[in-house]
Amino acid sequence: MSAVAAPATAGLIGPNAITRIRQVLPAWRGTAFAESVFERAGLLQHWRRPPEQMVREDEVRALHAALRQALPADEAAAVARAAGRATADYLLGHRIPKPVQRLLKLLPAGLAARVLVAAITRHAWTFAGSGRFSATLPRGGRPLVLEIRDNPLCRGLRAGVPACDYYAATFERLFQVLVQGDTHVRETACEACGDDACRFELRW
Repeated sequence: MSAVAAPATAGLIGPNAITRIRQVLPAWRGTAFAESVFERAGLLQHWRRPPEQMVREDEVRALHAALRQALPADEAAAVARAAGRATADYLLGHRIPKPVQRLLKLLPAGLAARVLVAAITRHAWTFAGSGRFSATLPRGGRPLVLEIRDNPLCRGLRAGVPACDYYAATFERLFQVLVQGDTHVRETACEACGDDACRFELRW
C-alpha cells in the first residue's frame, strides 16, 4: 500500500509542535531555561501565550533549532521525543474519536495499521506543513515506512545522525496505543544528514 497526502495549507503546522515543547521542557532544566529557549527562537509570545491555532512552520523550525543549540544533542533529542509522545497523547485525548480508537484496538495489527495510516495521511498537512508525506506498507506486512520529503523542520539543518526525534516519537506512541504495543520506530534516513527524505521504519 502506498499513500501520499493531498496538499493543503502550505507553510503552517499544528501548534502541538510548539506547545508540547513548552509543556515538557521545564522538567529538564527549569522554567527560566525553557523560557530562554523560546527567547532564543524569537518566540516569547508563544511562551507567554501558547498558540491554539496553526503556526508558521518557520516558527516551529526556529524553536526546534534553538532547542538543539541550547542542549547537548542527546538531551535535545530526549526533549523532542518527550514532546512527540505528549503530542500523540494529546491527539489520543482530543482528536481521535474514542469509538475509532476502540475499533483499531480490536482489529488485527496489520489492518489497524492500514486504517491508521490512511487517517494520518489525510491529516499530514497538520504536521508536515509544506513538506510531502507518504506511507508505504509493502504487501505481506512489515516494515511500514512513513516518509516526509522537503521536511520543514530539517531545512537548513545539518546533522550527523537523524534529527526527527519529535516525529518518530509521535508516530511510535500512536502505533503503540492503537496498533501494537511493542511497535518501534527507527528513522533510517534524514534530510538533515543529506538524504533525499526523512524516512521512518515501523516494526512490531
